[in-house]
Amino acid sequence: MRRVAIQGVAGAFHDIAAREFFKGEEVEVVECETFPDLFETVKRDGIIATLAIENTIAGSLLQNHIMLKESCLKIAGEHKVRIRQNLVAMPGQEIDQINEVYSHPIALAQCSAFFSENKHLKAVEWDDTASAAKMIAREKCMGKAGICSERAAEIYGLDIIAKGIETNKKNFTRFLVISDPWTVEEIKGANAVVNKSSIVFRLPHEEGSLAKVLSIMSYYGMNLTKIQSLPIIGREWEYEFYVDLKFDNFLRYKQSLDAMEPLTRDLMILGEYQEGRQTI
Repeated sequence: MRRVAIQGVAGAFHDIAAREFFKGEEVEVVECETFPDLFETVKRDGIIATLAIENTIAGSLLQNHIMLKESCLKIAGEHKVRIRQNLVAMPGQEIDQINEVYSHPIALAQCSAFFSENKHLKAVEWDDTASAAKMIAREKCMGKAGICSERAAEIYGLDIIAKGIETNKKNFTRFLVISDPWTVEEIKGANAVVNKSSIVFRLPHEEGSLAKVLSIMSYYGMNLTKIQSLPIIGREWEYEFYVDLKFDNFLRYKQSLDAMEPLTRDLMILGEYQEGRQTI
């Protein structure tokens, strides 16, 4: 059985990502209230976690980049989950009987068109999509609804009043699968094709420093799929760069790192793994 730490409760999209990544295996989720709790749990208990890192609409989860680097945990894989939001409530209710809708602020924002069409609904921010559903079921709230996944509705015995209410139907979240360095290879599996990497480095505050690094990536045939800069606290105008690379030739990728190292500071490999599947 796979024990996988998630941020949130059963039925959260972290839960869905874990079960889809380890499809065919039995998964036991370990619920964590916050992302710092998740990192602490993985390090303390030596288990795996799924970690949301970016969304196609909301963008990057910047603090998760920083915590991943500082944790010394490694990326073993990734999975991209199609985010489908649903209005759920206690059985037997219609939408005109609902007054308040509870969910995570990002989930509420993702359903802005739905709220515009149903102006009688008041959006109320909650810690998590699935925990909103859990609260409604536990307290048997009438006249209140949540926005969450179908899995959360099923787990907590709620009816889906409106299905697929997210405004943008091309809404995906990319989740990383992280663990301690000693279990990464076992998670990848013997047949994994390593064709993606996540790295982080600092650059000197000099003219053309980033351009030189990008030129090396291009020369060695690296496909830069993401670059995220974050300021370094206490060092004015210095930045860390979090970069995702795709490649066909692992040796050429390693050569590119060797070429980049003299031009960067504190170059760190966060993970080398197989590009993840995308749930349609």
